[in-house]
Amino acid sequence: MGLGLSMVYGFVKQPDGHLTIYSEPGHGTTINLYFPAVFCGAEDSGPDAPQSGRVSNVCASRLILIVEDDPCVIRFSQARLAALGFRYLTATSGDAARKILQRRDDIGLVFTDLVMPGALSGHDLALRITREMPQVRVLMTSGFSEGVLQGGHINAGLSNLRKPYRQLDLIAALQSVLTTR
Repeated sequence: MGLGLSMVYGFVKQPDGHLTIYSEPGHGTTINLYFPAVFCGAEDSGPDAPQSGRVSNVCASRLILIVEDDPCVIRFSQARLAALGFRYLTATSGDAARKILQRRDDIGLVFTDLVMPGALSGHDLALRITREMPQVRVLMTSGFSEGVLQGGHINAGLSNLRKPYRQLDLIAALQSVLTTR
């Protein structure tokens, strides 16, 4: 329902999949997600093939702090980043992330949702990091439309990855953030 259903729809449609929804009063709802089969091999070297080798070289010993309040999104982000060779920590609010950053000096990138509970939003956290810890890179993510983001909710100098995103989009965003000075 709402944003969750539209995110699922976008997630399924990106790889040319589809979904079916069947609902019957008193019996519940069944949602089926269908994805095309993927075969990995030598033929997967075209322009759309993931460039995970380049990301792995860039992130060789990088530790990422995932800042997200939704447990499902946290697990999804952990799986995606681990598949790329990253190590990670998690925080469920901007305030908790700030405390972790104050205790640790080995975090290379903060991957934060824009809207977070607590006194410190993801955007506020990103601004604070760029001001106080310039060696730490920041990549924000949001399910809000570009119009909302351009309407003053996000600083133009910060990198943002729009939800839902494909693994290739994540790879490109990480490469950009980690290799740009």
